[in-house]
Amino acid sequence: MADRGVDLSALPKEVRDQLAELDLELSEGDITQKGYEKKKAKLLLSPGHSADPSPSPEAPGPSTSSASRHHRAHRSGGARDERYRSDIHTEAVQAALAKHKEEKMALPMPTKRRSAFVQSPIDTCTPPDTSSASEDEGSLRRKAALSAVLAQSLQSPDYWINRSVQSSSTSSSITPAASLLADVLAHTQNSVPPDVTSSTPQERGSRVDLPPAVRGMSRGQSRSSMLDTADGVPVNSRVSTKIQQLLNTLKRPKRPPLSEFFVDDSEEIVEVPQPDPNTPKPEGRQIIPVKGEPLGVVSNWPPALQAALARWGATQAKSPALTALDITGKPLYTLTYGKLWSRSLKLAYTLLNKLGTKTEPVLQPGDRVALVYPNSDPGMFWVAFYGCLLAEVIPVPIEVPLSRQDAGSQQIGFLLGSCGVSLALTSEVCLKGLPKTPNGEIIQFKGWPRMKWVVTDTKYLTKPSKDWQPHIPTANTDTAYIEYKASKEGTVMGVAVSKISMLTHCQALSQACNYCEGETLVNVLDCKKDMGMWHGVLTSVMNRIHTITVPYAVMKACPMSWVQRVHIHKARVALVKCRDLHWAMMAHKDQRDTNLSSIRMLIVADGANPWSVSSCDAFLNVFQSHGLKPEVICPCATSPEALTVAIRRPGARGAPLPARAILSMGGLSHGVIRVNTEDKNSALTVQDVGHIMPGALMCIVKPDGPPQLCKTDEIGEIVINSRAGGTMYYGLPGVTKNTFEVIPVNQAGAPIGEIPFSRTGLLGFVGPGSLVFVVGKIEGLLMVSGRRHNADDLVATALAVEPVKTVYRGRIAVFSVTVFYDERIVIVAEQRPDASEEDSFQWMSRVLQAIDSIHQVGLYCLALVPANTLPKTPLGGIHICETKQNFLEGNLHPCNILMCPHTCVTNLPKPRQKQPVDVGPASMLVGNLVAGKRIAQATGRELGVVEDQDLIRKVLLSLRKTLNPKLLPGVAVCTATCAQLHKRAEKITATLMERGGLNTGDNVVLLYPPGIDLIAAFYGCLYAGVIPVTVRPPHPQNLAATLPTVRMIIDVKTLNSESVSFILSNDLPRKRPPHIYKPPTAEMLAYLDFSVSTTGMLTGVKMSHAAVSTLCRSIKLQCELYSSRQIAICLDPYCGLGFVLWCLSSVYSGHQSILIPPLELESSLPVWLSTLSQYKIRDTFCSYSVMELCTKGLGTQTEMLKARGLNLSCVRSCVVIAEERPRLALTQSFSKLFKDLGLSPRAVSTAFGSRVNLAICLQGTAGPDPSTVYVDMKSLRHDRVRLVERGAPQSLPLMESGTILPGVRVIIVNPETRGPLGDSHLGEIWVNSPHSASGYYTIYGEESLQADHFNTRLSFGEPHTLWARTGYLGFIKRTELLDASGDRHDALFVVGSLDETLELRGLRYHPIDIETSVSRAHRSIAESAVFTWTNLLVVVAELSGSEQEALDLVPLVTNVVLEEHHLIVGVVVIVDPGVIPINSRGEKQRMHLRDSFLADQLDPIYVAYNM
Repeated sequence: MADRGVDLSALPKEVRDQLAELDLELSEGDITQKGYEKKKAKLLLSPGHSADPSPSPEAPGPSTSSASRHHRAHRSGGARDERYRSDIHTEAVQAALAKHKEEKMALPMPTKRRSAFVQSPIDTCTPPDTSSASEDEGSLRRKAALSAVLAQSLQSPDYWINRSVQSSSTSSSITPAASLLADVLAHTQNSVPPDVTSSTPQERGSRVDLPPAVRGMSRGQSRSSMLDTADGVPVNSRVSTKIQQLLNTLKRPKRPPLSEFFVDDSEEIVEVPQPDPNTPKPEGRQIIPVKGEPLGVVSNWPPALQAALARWGATQAKSPALTALDITGKPLYTLTYGKLWSRSLKLAYTLLNKLGTKTEPVLQPGDRVALVYPNSDPGMFWVAFYGCLLAEVIPVPIEVPLSRQDAGSQQIGFLLGSCGVSLALTSEVCLKGLPKTPNGEIIQFKGWPRMKWVVTDTKYLTKPSKDWQPHIPTANTDTAYIEYKASKEGTVMGVAVSKISMLTHCQALSQACNYCEGETLVNVLDCKKDMGMWHGVLTSVMNRIHTITVPYAVMKACPMSWVQRVHIHKARVALVKCRDLHWAMMAHKDQRDTNLSSIRMLIVADGANPWSVSSCDAFLNVFQSHGLKPEVICPCATSPEALTVAIRRPGARGAPLPARAILSMGGLSHGVIRVNTEDKNSALTVQDVGHIMPGALMCIVKPDGPPQLCKTDEIGEIVINSRAGGTMYYGLPGVTKNTFEVIPVNQAGAPIGEIPFSRTGLLGFVGPGSLVFVVGKIEGLLMVSGRRHNADDLVATALAVEPVKTVYRGRIAVFSVTVFYDERIVIVAEQRPDASEEDSFQWMSRVLQAIDSIHQVGLYCLALVPANTLPKTPLGGIHICETKQNFLEGNLHPCNILMCPHTCVTNLPKPRQKQPVDVGPASMLVGNLVAGKRIAQATGRELGVVEDQDLIRKVLLSLRKTLNPKLLPGVAVCTATCAQLHKRAEKITATLMERGGLNTGDNVVLLYPPGIDLIAAFYGCLYAGVIPVTVRPPHPQNLAATLPTVRMIIDVKTLNSESVSFILSNDLPRKRPPHIYKPPTAEMLAYLDFSVSTTGMLTGVKMSHAAVSTLCRSIKLQCELYSSRQIAICLDPYCGLGFVLWCLSSVYSGHQSILIPPLELESSLPVWLSTLSQYKIRDTFCSYSVMELCTKGLGTQTEMLKARGLNLSCVRSCVVIAEERPRLALTQSFSKLFKDLGLSPRAVSTAFGSRVNLAICLQGTAGPDPSTVYVDMKSLRHDRVRLVERGAPQSLPLMESGTILPGVRVIIVNPETRGPLGDSHLGEIWVNSPHSASGYYTIYGEESLQADHFNTRLSFGEPHTLWARTGYLGFIKRTELLDASGDRHDALFVVGSLDETLELRGLRYHPIDIETSVSRAHRSIAESAVFTWTNLLVVVAELSGSEQEALDLVPLVTNVVLEEHHLIVGVVVIVDPGVIPINSRGEKQRMHLRDSFLADQLDPIYVAYNM
């Protein structure tokens, strides 16, 4: 509404857009007139434009700006705004909120990064690998996703170091990079906590109290103590406070659980309905069908609608048929009946004779034609519609598509396809406005069939020849036109209306509305469908009525225009919606002289909506003084299938107005009618929509199930039998039968007759005097827990929570999504740009309370999106189906979100109560044997006699053999023969003896990069009789995170000695040691193996000479590693099996090893695969990190590698070394991707080891191929193993962890009773083997822990055998395959770490299963990790896309975990890629992540606390 004195076209575009937005706010009631004028003046006075801002004293005028005109034409507030205003309801909502204020809720506010929703520059990203802590290979698996960030980080390591210390440290000082090493070593407590789950950081003094993780923790008590006390977390942590707030909120009493609940048994989740005795039930008698008045027979009614047009065109040619208004609300043109007839005739002739040739016409009678005309040009539409009727082709009016991606255009395409439309009629102006391709053709709209466009402007039409006359048959059952209708799911279908139905409907409307010839009708509705078409295009022509059409664009510019037209033309009938009433009220103060006394019928098209009552009342209050009579307001009920269902006839002057029903919302939710007498807060006032149409028959039937007749006090769907309704969904016979051919049945299920009824989609009942009441629509019905809620009712409640400062009134979508066996309610609204975070959150929490109080239903999700981002329908309303689709696909991009699964999901299975263990382990064993189940145990083949357990003697013998080269591919290739290695080791021994001042048995830390020097130093230590300890050097680009861990390991391993000596092995003296140490017994300590477990525990184990020799022999036998063999190793050489293969195995077995440090892959990704191909390697060992890096980085380059001659057909076995469940998806992807390079799918297998025994399983050459089974996930949660078919619901694929090594025995044990289990149980894997570690390396000698983990016994079965506990859960299955000895093969399946399992709801969950589901939830989730904190499940997801998508992930993550695992997520944390810490083996360090989160050190993008 721009001032007339201002030339808007001279203003900058952004100002014009802001003015248009301001106009929209005023029209929607989102701003007062005073506020509007103030803001507008400010805009016009802003620097850069000197327009005169003086306001016009007249009514707000129209805008001449093309930008704002376009804005208004296509972005109306929609049909879902002001009809919801109700003072009574607002009062009820405020009363409900006042109740809640007494017990004020402290909801935890979500945490949002300041930069969220702006593409963050490089300095707001997390530096690469600050989170991978002491172990550095986490960077490898992220390289593909982070190459850009990495490239920039490599350019300036100082920048990242400084930033790491600054952002993650509790110290405020930043040290220069040069002195950082010494500084961090000296002040470890000021840096990022290392990946050790420690208590609060200690002062480094003369004595250090080691964290419990280093001393080791007893399993069972360690987890609970770690969770209950915030180890390593400052007490005043911001995150911990919010979690406490959340817990306090969740402790509040919530609504009682539903009558239905789920029983979780081993088979499936079964719903057990238990009806609530207090549920209100219908008590009336069965309804009797209601008959409308008989349809009168009038002698001069025409035989068809075209005949009526022909009659008026000939006899009343100058009589006005249609007046169209321009954008200012003034008449633009008037179309007379003569012009309408002649132009329609021309168009009919052109369509039939001028398209195509005489022999091959483009159109035949009965073909379908699309009519594409804007609302602002009704005259062109009228001509096109009647031209089609005269040509006997079937018009299909549709909306003008605005863009290729227009919301709903795909569904329109479905409609055109189902109707077989290939020709579209449009106007020249409209055609010019359609989006075009660069060469000027109209673009192919998404989902549309190929269309031919025909312009119908008069200048392009041909005058028919004198002898040509259109064929006008008497109305029959052939289709006259097709009207589109969108279903609840968003599908657009075409309702076919026959010629006889169209004529009968016009007759029925004429009779019901008492239309007379020559009357004037003002129509504000869309003339292409529904009431706007039935009254304003069809019935008006039948009765020679003058129709004045007021398009929406005019209403936007001048809301009073329709009232002015009624006043000027003394119109008898007006056709409006509630919104038009409201807009007129808003603008009426400027129109003093308006007179509405001429109106005899004010038809309210959406009067069936219960929330229309207040709009009608308010309009009457304002305009009664302008001559408006109370009895002329006529609400009506319509449906696309049944056309007009009921309409209120104008009452006699002075007669009492019809009564209204005040119904209980609680009763309505159960589908019964109960008058509300007690609680006015939950009441719904509904007005009648009059009587049903003449000649119709109506019933009320149950909306779901068979169409059974309702009782008199029951809400049901209105079904109609009438000649004046739609006949079918065109081209969809299946759906047609269920809607247009319904035979109602009585209580006994017997049909009440043979005549078919049509479903209207309206929910209602019949009141006194056969008056029809409508309470909602099927498409707005939300069935939650067996109760019905109406979307419009929920919108009204939300809007009653004073949203003016937070959201736009007309832009709210309410829908339900199916999650975990029930419908869940979601509300999405557009947030105002100036709304603060606190305001929005406050409004959302108040909406939750109001809906809970008034409707007794919980909201699942409440989301606020930025202004103008919700998909709109062509007429400006919110496109509900598209919004729902965006929500489910993660394309909504909200700016605020509140999830409430804890309060609204009440149908979870009951938590499992752990039964007291009355049955002892002996009884379990006997029970398994009686049931025919074998005890779950397996043994590797015989190891034979280990010829020499003295490792040093064996080494000396090996090293003095012939050449045994070791290669290190990469930047500098280094080769060493056995003799060279031996000489180098001797030099190191001499140096240690000279300079070290060491005693036999002292610990020596080896701080080397992967290479020959590390191996030589290791053997040098053995020769000197000292204990070597390999430690990964700190990463040069990640010192702040990796140095503290090195310091801690050195402190532990040097027994906290006062000083640490550093010996450089670069320039060694050319001396030989005086003697080489030989251990007195084979049980003497050979070396210490330290690593950080996945739970963040730093544990060191002692490896004796005997254990090392036995382990090397076992690997040699399993893999047939003879001296002629070549193997390639791409592993980190610092701990576990990686260290054994690098430093021990090749020397023991005498084969050649090619060593590839995984770090080399950062600079040359194909180096590992190229080495395999170049040296024709048969056996190779790698980690999951290496495999993932090759899969992501080289997966798309297989053709290029093949062209370069890379061939992997030589590889016989590729073994992944890991301490976890085999990653089946990754190994399968690797096999598939490199199959083209000759890699055999049978080659890839996995190994399994643990802290207590470094190698338990390793896929050998002689054993059977690893087997894969599918187990039921629900059974696993109960510690049971149930095999299912592939593809079964809730099935989990598990791959065997490799063949059990020679000399190893494995048994599955109940970790609590310590008794052996049957093979259908999940239990802890215990191992008995000569190469198990001797114990933990401890300072204070915690003997209890030693005995518990390394020397433990079964409580029943074999009491004398000593076992080591691996801490991993698994099971054993006997397969049909045969092993080398000819016996059936026993396969060991590892499921997960016992320490990492989550005990929730009495069940055992494995984090990897939940993480797999989470990673599938959205394309932008790069990685995820889960942990628990005070019984809340926390999900951390890495976002690989734009930060705009961060909040989209919250509902998707919550949904998928609830659906697949029956768990409610407590906190969802969205972080940058690379934040989840990964150790060198590619395993997630979840406990380290948990501590970082609770200490508020993650710098998350968004943290959502689910209510």
